[in-house]
Amino acid sequence: MIIDLGLIAFTVSLWTAIGFLGQFFFSLRFLVQWLQSEKARKSVVPVAFWYFSVLGGVTLLVYAIHQEDPVFIFGQGLGLVIYARNLVLIHKSRRREDVAS
Repeated sequence: MIIDLGLIAFTVSLWTAIGFLGQFFFSLRFLVQWLQSEKARKSVVPVAFWYFSVLGGVTLLVYAIHQEDPVFIFGQGLGLVIYARNLVLIHKSRRREDVAS
Protein backbone atom coordinates (compact mmCIF):
# COMPACT_ATOMS: atom_id res chain seq x y z
CA MET A 1 0.00 0.00 0.00
CA ILE A 2 1.34 3.45 -0.89
CA ILE A 3 0.73 6.44 1.37
CA ASP A 4 1.20 9.84 -0.25
CA LEU A 5 1.35 12.79 2.15
CA GLY A 6 2.20 15.35 -0.51
CA LEU A 7 5.80 16.12 0.50
CA ILE A 8 6.60 12.49 1.17
CA ALA A 9 5.24 9.20 -0.10
CA PHE A 10 6.14 5.75 1.11
CA THR A 11 5.12 2.16 0.70
CA VAL A 12 3.72 0.47 3.77
CA SER A 13 4.97 -3.08 3.97
CA LEU A 14 5.31 -5.56 6.81
CA TRP A 15 8.80 -4.16 7.47
CA THR A 16 7.51 -0.59 7.56
CA ALA A 17 4.89 -1.71 10.09
CA ILE A 18 7.62 -3.41 12.18
CA GLY A 19 9.67 -0.22 12.11
CA PHE A 20 6.70 1.88 13.22
CA LEU A 21 5.85 -0.67 15.93
CA GLY A 22 9.40 -0.43 17.28
CA GLN A 23 9.20 3.35 17.25
CA PHE A 24 5.85 3.17 19.06
CA PHE A 25 7.31 0.96 21.83
CA PHE A 26 10.33 3.22 22.08
CA SER A 27 8.10 6.29 22.40
CA LEU A 28 5.96 4.69 25.11
CA ARG A 29 8.93 4.76 27.46
CA PHE A 30 8.80 8.56 27.52
CA LEU A 31 5.07 8.56 28.21
CA VAL A 32 5.55 6.11 31.10
CA GLN A 33 8.43 8.18 32.50
CA TRP A 34 6.49 11.43 32.23
CA LEU A 35 3.36 10.03 33.92
CA GLN A 36 5.36 8.47 36.77
CA SER A 37 7.28 11.71 37.29
CA GLU A 38 4.07 13.72 37.40
CA LYS A 39 2.60 11.29 39.91
CA ALA A 40 5.72 11.46 42.12
CA ARG A 41 6.12 15.22 41.61
CA LYS A 42 9.81 14.62 40.83
CA SER A 43 11.85 13.11 38.02
CA VAL A 44 11.52 9.33 38.13
CA VAL A 45 12.76 6.62 35.78
CA PRO A 46 10.45 3.62 36.33
CA VAL A 47 11.52 0.06 35.50
CA ALA A 48 8.90 0.03 32.71
CA PHE A 49 11.00 2.72 30.97
CA TRP A 50 13.84 0.20 30.58
CA TYR A 51 11.53 -2.62 29.45
CA PHE A 52 9.99 -0.39 26.76
CA SER A 53 13.53 0.66 25.80
CA VAL A 54 14.50 -2.99 25.28
CA LEU A 55 11.27 -3.84 23.45
CA GLY A 56 11.54 -0.85 21.15
CA GLY A 57 15.29 -1.30 20.71
CA VAL A 58 15.00 -4.96 19.72
CA THR A 59 12.19 -4.24 17.27
CA LEU A 60 14.08 -1.33 15.73
CA LEU A 61 17.29 -3.39 15.58
CA VAL A 62 15.48 -6.12 13.62
CA TYR A 63 14.16 -3.45 11.28
CA ALA A 64 17.63 -1.88 10.93
CA ILE A 65 19.18 -5.26 10.13
CA HIS A 66 16.54 -5.82 7.46
CA GLN A 67 17.30 -2.35 6.04
CA GLU A 68 21.04 -3.16 6.19
CA ASP A 69 21.71 0.22 7.82
CA PRO A 70 25.00 -0.03 9.76
CA VAL A 71 24.53 3.33 11.53
CA PHE A 72 21.07 2.36 12.78
CA ILE A 73 22.28 -1.17 13.69
CA PHE A 74 25.20 0.22 15.71
CA GLY A 75 23.01 2.78 17.51
CA GLN A 76 20.29 0.32 18.46
CA GLY A 77 22.77 -2.41 19.36
CA LEU A 78 24.72 -0.16 21.72
CA GLY A 79 21.50 1.16 23.25
CA LEU A 80 20.30 -2.40 23.95
CA VAL A 81 23.47 -3.14 25.91
CA ILE A 82 22.85 -0.07 28.08
CA TYR A 83 19.14 -0.83 28.60
CA ALA A 84 19.84 -4.45 29.50
CA ARG A 85 22.62 -3.42 31.90
CA ASN A 86 20.23 -1.06 33.69
CA LEU A 87 17.71 -3.88 34.11
CA VAL A 88 20.43 -6.18 35.49
CA LEU A 89 21.49 -3.51 38.00
CA ILE A 90 17.87 -2.92 39.06
CA HIS A 91 17.20 -6.63 39.59
CA LYS A 92 20.48 -7.16 41.49
CA SER A 93 19.63 -4.23 43.75
CA ARG A 94 16.16 -5.64 44.42
CA ARG A 95 17.61 -9.07 45.27
CA ARG A 96 20.04 -7.45 47.73
CA GLU A 97 17.16 -5.53 49.33
CA ASP A 98 15.11 -8.75 49.62
CA VAL A 99 18.00 -10.57 51.27
CA ALA A 100 18.63 -7.68 53.66
CA SER A 101 15.00 -7.60 54.81
